[in-house]
Amino acid sequence: MIYETHVKGFTASSTSGVAREVAGTYCGFAQKADYLKKLGITAVELLPVFEFDENENANTNPRTGETLVNYWGYSTIGFFAPKTSYAADKGPGGPVREFKQMVKDLHKAGIEVILDVVYNHTAEGNERGYTFEFRGLQNDVYYSLPPSDKNYYMNFSGCGNSVNCNNPITSAFILDSLRYWVLEMHVDGFRFDLASILSRSPSGAPICGDLPSLTVAINDDPILSKTKIIAEPWDCAGLYQLGGFPGGTKNRWSEWNGRFRDDIRRFIRGDEHFSTAAATRISGSSDCYNHDGRTPLASINFITAHDGFTLNDLVSYNSKHNEENGECNRDGTDDNLSYNNGFEGECTNPKIEHARLLTIKNSLIYLFVSQGVPMMLGGDEMRRTQLGNNNAYCQDNPLSWFNWGLAERNKGLVRFTSLLIDLRKSHNIFSRIKFFRDTYETSAIPEISWYDINAKVMVLKWIMIFM
Repeated sequence: MIYETHVKGFTASSTSGVAREVAGTYCGFAQKADYLKKLGITAVELLPVFEFDENENANTNPRTGETLVNYWGYSTIGFFAPKTSYAADKGPGGPVREFKQMVKDLHKAGIEVILDVVYNHTAEGNERGYTFEFRGLQNDVYYSLPPSDKNYYMNFSGCGNSVNCNNPITSAFILDSLRYWVLEMHVDGFRFDLASILSRSPSGAPICGDLPSLTVAINDDPILSKTKIIAEPWDCAGLYQLGGFPGGTKNRWSEWNGRFRDDIRRFIRGDEHFSTAAATRISGSSDCYNHDGRTPLASINFITAHDGFTLNDLVSYNSKHNEENGECNRDGTDDNLSYNNGFEGECTNPKIEHARLLTIKNSLIYLFVSQGVPMMLGGDEMRRTQLGNNNAYCQDNPLSWFNWGLAERNKGLVRFTSLLIDLRKSHNIFSRIKFFRDTYETSAIPEISWYDINAKVMVLKWIMIFM
């Protein structure tokens, strides 16, 4: 049961109940371990905690005039250093000790720690960016450069540069970094941002035939072999590897399943002709993963994540509202597959609120009864809102922070979520390690049956399910 969240935003608000001096820190996060345990969470997936420069953003909020920041942290500078500003103890060695104590406290609560890591690009940006480290060491070793003009950078990340992941020297650096976080910081796994860049050759082309040397090395490494490894199986240059991320050993790499997100959103919204797709997602996305000995565990199922609407906003807004990001509402996706239930934004109409709450509950049900590994966005259980902002990467303020008053206001939904997670834990049928078949081995009875709204067995052939 993965809970994706931000270390600082989890307790930064004065409503968090932690002491002011540890609000928004590793220490403050650890103090909420009991809440996560009671909810039923078994793993937290933390947005980037490697050192980065939060002040690199030059945009300003057009409404308030305040300078915006890099809040999410997808712009790494220090690949062996926990973010200092997330520590209450900022003295020498303080952030390391405090991070390790947070991990220890979460482990005591039965909660694993998965880090969202960014090895696909760095904070140095393109040819106009700053020089922090790699560019000054050996530019053409650490970065993918155009063969025709090595004064420029290939940009598969959308952030100015692309790390040359399969160069032997660069691969060794990445492996050393991963090992450090396992051996010294005791984390349990990693989610690789824009992981498809890890499968590109030094020339930038997707590696075909042989497996990428870096993913093979991660598979074979004796230290990393027991960690959880998750790929975001695409990049910003259009390389889309869902169901086929070149990780090598079967079931070694799980994948964020973007098709689960999109098909379930469309089905819940009521789009026509998506019943078959929804059934396929609920039963484990066999069309993507039932090959080469893979299992439903390859699919990390999610409906919402940090990048996009929260679940509350998914049922409250038809359009993004990112004006306060200082980019004239151009940033963030326009393809949200959302429905506001008749009114844009917050409202007090009881009929609309009832419809929204019902849709939120239905979404959580689909997430937690589907085959695969469920990942929920932190705060969805309490209806956390970003007021329609679907790209709050620059909002280090109450817009992004958890408002813990919502947990009390929506305690019925928090309890519903907890009971739903407990239901999943109590019945193995919801977490099979084999895909459903059209019949049992010992009889002609199907392993799964589908019923229509009148509880009649459907005669439709679910062509996408059984592969």
